Amino acid sequence: MGYVGPGVVSQLRSTFPGATLIGFDAAYFATCLTNAPVLPEYKLDAQLFGDVRTMNVDVLEGVDVVVHLAAISNDPMGTLYEEVTMDVNFLSSIRIAEMAKAQGAHAFIFASSCSMYGLSDGTSKTETALLNPLTAYARSKVYTEQALEELADHQFTVTALRFATACGMSDRLRLDLVLNDFVAGAVTSGKINILSDGSPWRPLIHVKDMALAIEWAVARLPVSGKHQFLAINAGSNEWNFQVADLAKAVVALIPGSSVTLNTKAAPDLRSYKVNFDLFAEMAPNHQPRYTLKQTILELYNGLIAMNYKTMDFRNSLLMRLKVLSSLQENHLINHNLQWYFKAQTNKKSSIQEANAILKNRLN
Repeated sequence: MGYVGPGVVSQLRSTFPGATLIGFDAAYFATCLTNAPVLPEYKLDAQLFGDVRTMNVDVLEGVDVVVHLAAISNDPMGTLYEEVTMDVNFLSSIRIAEMAKAQGAHAFIFASSCSMYGLSDGTSKTETALLNPLTAYARSKVYTEQALEELADHQFTVTALRFATACGMSDRLRLDLVLNDFVAGAVTSGKINILSDGSPWRPLIHVKDMALAIEWAVARLPVSGKHQFLAINAGSNEWNFQVADLAKAVVALIPGSSVTLNTKAAPDLRSYKVNFDLFAEMAPNHQPRYTLKQTILELYNGLIAMNYKTMDFRNSLLMRLKVLSSLQENHLINHNLQWYFKAQTNKKSSIQEANAILKNRLN
């Protein structure tokens, strides 16, 4: 029930019409619908509501494949909620994978991230490159991949899709993503304000192309005993851009818009180019289909259709952190992002628990 989920549900329902599809979500962003003609979850057989931190094993009974999207999903949220990020993104992910394996599931697809490469040396990062996670969000992805690799075997295939930065229109649009932010600025004020000097590199992928990659992972089978665990960059070599060039592409397509750079900003260390050759080799029929131009125009037309005119969009409820803050201000969720009517006290620090797990693994 977030930004990525609606497209995944639609893609899986189209490809596997006879499958039983079950959703599980905390529903923080359930009401953040953007021009959705119907509730996206209508394509599911069942939508369950709950917290991944307390998911009951019964949810996974009879399940063949788990597509795990749940996460505290960007760097600002990870910074503010570091304990929760470690609990949700790492500890809960592993617990669910362990339960799924014990229940007889044969595959687990994990939504990982290229952000784990951190500051690049200018080369395009392959899957074997040194990982340099700079944020709580990126660290949580690294830890989870390491633990998932230990769970994988000939009966339990694990695919960690290291996604490029998401973009594009969704039934639950987010504007706290670089390209989406630029188009929103161009639409609402005609001004694209880049918070950095524009030099950092970012790989991008359309949210519907993420769904296409997930479809591939669902049906993926290990070859000759290899790749029971597979961490793979999911995106396209053609979609590596410097931030300033993304802004220029938006200006070229949206009349009356302009760009301003923050030349005095501290260097943004989150700068990396990524190599997607392995994904092109292994998933030739599931390569990204959207172009940058198509994505910009889709976002532009989507915001126009919504009659979206919020000048201060970075403080709107299309920013995920603002949604969580609003839920807290209205006393609906607590500081641990638990719904008050289901809140439980954490007995142990999630960061301490994560560090203990990692220490035991190293020993």
